[in-house]
Amino acid sequence: MMQQYLRIKAGYPDMLVFYRMGDFYELFFEDAEKSARLLGITLTQRGASNGNPIKMAGVPFHSVEQYLAKLVKLGESVAICEQIGDPATSKGPVERKVVRVITPGTLTDADLLPEKSERPLLALHVVTQRKTIVAGLAWLSMASGALRVMEFAGDAKTFDARLKQELERVSPAEILVADQADLFAQQAPTGKFTTVPDWHFDINAGQKALLEQLSVATLSGFGADGLGAAIGAAGALLKYAQSTQGKGLQHVRTLAVETENEFIGLDAATRRNLELTETLRGQEGNTSAPTLFSQLDHCRTAMGSRLLRHWLHHAKRDQEVARARHAALNALMRADASSGLSATLAAVPDIERITTRIALLSARPRDLAGLRGGLQQLPSLRAYVAMCNKDSDAPLLRAIHDSLATPGECLELLERAIALEPAAMVRDGGVIARGFDAELDELRALSENAGQFLVDLETRERARTGIANLRVEYNKVHGFYIEVTHGQTDKVPDDYRRRQTLKNAERYITPELKAFEDKALSAQERALSREKYLYEKILNDLAPQIGVLQSIAHALAQLDVLVALADHAMRNNWCAPHLVPEPAILIEQGRHPVVENQIERFIANDCELNTERKLLLITGPNMGGKSTYMRQVALITLLAYVGSFVPASRAVIGPIDRIFTRIGAADDLAGGRSTFMVEMTESAAILNGATEQSLVLMDEVGRGTSTFDGLALAWAIARHLIDATRSFTLFATHYFELTQLPESHPTAANVHLSAVEHKDSIVFLHAVQSGPASQSYGLQVAQLAGVPQNVIRAARKHLAALEAHSVQATPQFDLFAANAAVVDEPEEVPAIDPGVGALVEELDSIDPDAMTPREALDALYRLKALAAKQ
Repeated sequence: MMQQYLRIKAGYPDMLVFYRMGDFYELFFEDAEKSARLLGITLTQRGASNGNPIKMAGVPFHSVEQYLAKLVKLGESVAICEQIGDPATSKGPVERKVVRVITPGTLTDADLLPEKSERPLLALHVVTQRKTIVAGLAWLSMASGALRVMEFAGDAKTFDARLKQELERVSPAEILVADQADLFAQQAPTGKFTTVPDWHFDINAGQKALLEQLSVATLSGFGADGLGAAIGAAGALLKYAQSTQGKGLQHVRTLAVETENEFIGLDAATRRNLELTETLRGQEGNTSAPTLFSQLDHCRTAMGSRLLRHWLHHAKRDQEVARARHAALNALMRADASSGLSATLAAVPDIERITTRIALLSARPRDLAGLRGGLQQLPSLRAYVAMCNKDSDAPLLRAIHDSLATPGECLELLERAIALEPAAMVRDGGVIARGFDAELDELRALSENAGQFLVDLETRERARTGIANLRVEYNKVHGFYIEVTHGQTDKVPDDYRRRQTLKNAERYITPELKAFEDKALSAQERALSREKYLYEKILNDLAPQIGVLQSIAHALAQLDVLVALADHAMRNNWCAPHLVPEPAILIEQGRHPVVENQIERFIANDCELNTERKLLLITGPNMGGKSTYMRQVALITLLAYVGSFVPASRAVIGPIDRIFTRIGAADDLAGGRSTFMVEMTESAAILNGATEQSLVLMDEVGRGTSTFDGLALAWAIARHLIDATRSFTLFATHYFELTQLPESHPTAANVHLSAVEHKDSIVFLHAVQSGPASQSYGLQVAQLAGVPQNVIRAARKHLAALEAHSVQATPQFDLFAANAAVVDEPEEVPAIDPGVGALVEELDSIDPDAMTPREALDALYRLKALAAKQ
């Protein structure tokens, strides 16, 4: 047995091998130690190898999914080794082989996959051509069969950032690279790295594999001509995916080629800052920490939720795509069919993933029963869609309506073949419906008649023996038996043969019962075998329907997302955005799509950007709402291109190619980068990547270093965005000196978030108004945060002294003058007037919080007298 195990293990040295022995999957040696540590299962030992005990650990085969899910979550890969030989005819150990490999990027089991997100497998092939680096990416969502490729090129300076951005967008669970590609390992924000031999990425072999997989003669129809690196990556991807499944990939039938300019660019910092699908702390959205996705996700199917997530991360630049979705939302809202559609969609299972499992012959009986129930809803859904599209012509709804045609042959087979409520596993029986197969019905009848035979036998034997409590029963271990309590055993006839002794009873078998047992168990066994054969035949008969089922699944997912977005728009009073070809972002009464539902009364604000007004300098207090305002402009712009309605009374939005954000302060200790270094790295990415059609959000740039360093950088960055990149920019700052920019740059404008001071406290109005703010209200915010009163008082006194002196020892110069690049020698600091000094000293000695009203009045008279001397 160990020799057989070690032969199999040699083929999978880096994986945990689950080796089937009876009712358990066993692990040995280092695998046993590792799995015991990761899964918290018992580590034992048995036998010896080279004089050392063989470590051993195991998990029950019927509950293996929960252990696999835990291992996959930890990034482990597992080889499942099953018995394929017949124990009855085997000499020595039963023949075994690895039937499938489970890796983080090749999952299809419902128990192992997150319901609302994809876990793609990505292959990366990098080719260097002179000074240019070309990256070919191919990625496959095994659970849906969606295969995509793309290629991009760059020089050594820009390549790493671009690769990181693409990996962040795709978010693969596992990344395939060639043996010598370790240098790219640090680029992956997520996912596990798997190395395969270099020759797997051969371009000619890749092309041949793709043509074979897609059953076509040329790749021209997919727009994949000339994508050498990407085709090489696709070849390696298909080879690896097929090896993990142990069979072909029937459900991978199309290829999508993505281009650099297809989607609105969002880098990792932007996705994080806008909290699209994860909070700033990296958590999935929930009630207490919502994200844009968690707020919009009213989808009734898992397919819909996954598509919504994809749309949020892949908003297309093509305005026609968004306009088609807006038209569909309009039609759904006018017909007011959301509630009916939503209720019907709730009865539809995850057809996309069920179809994949049918293609891989791993679908379970309840998958097929669920598919049958889902297909039975199609006529009702089609009727609703036709009703919505009756008064308004939305091409997208028309296409969805056409795709939802019921596949009669497929549904008829499922209705005839699968029981109404089938068992969870084929091995349990009760999966195939009655009347589908005459031979199976006959074998079942033999098994089912057993019940009546046992009742009759029990009655006869009680009469014959006079044992009133005699029972005839059956269990899986001992088969059929007659049970007699110990007090009655003296009445047992001679033809009873003892089968088992219990504490309170004896169990017997008779020749008549033994003959019946052989017949009944044989029929039961043959019925299970027949059922297994029929079930596999049904899966094979469904294979020609895979393409149709995938088309239905995609149409259902689209419909689900559109219904969810229409529902959200109606409930929250969102409007249809107007996409225009001219550069503009005009938002009236805009609101933050997430924050508006978290607070009682959200203050709506306008934003106007056009060719004459490119940069808004936003000033105002901390906590005043600057970051919320900036994020809501970005989210409204993104939602418009996603195809959703937006939280505003009116929105007019022109072409957008990328959205950049530089918000918040965070260090990267593991990467050896300080807060300021992170800030400057993100700023550099914006300045190098932004174009005239980009939307840029810059919040508090330059605050991580000394005042004048930061101020000079903030000014230079703002001016570069105005003069060089000419992007639409929202630039929030506490450097009030920057508010002079609009004087020399007419495309910049000042706005501020208003606040009102009341005594020593502050009231934030959260309203955006024209012009610069008067101050930052830092001390009042510190007070709100709970900074001790004595610290606030000391700060207030120091601030008063600084403002009273109003003379700084550092050189003064106009940051925005044309010749500001050259700074003169420091001038001599003028001496402070003695009279002013006395006044300042007197002020410094006063502590208003510690005075009685009378003492305060006396101090006021003293100050007045000092002032009179001046």
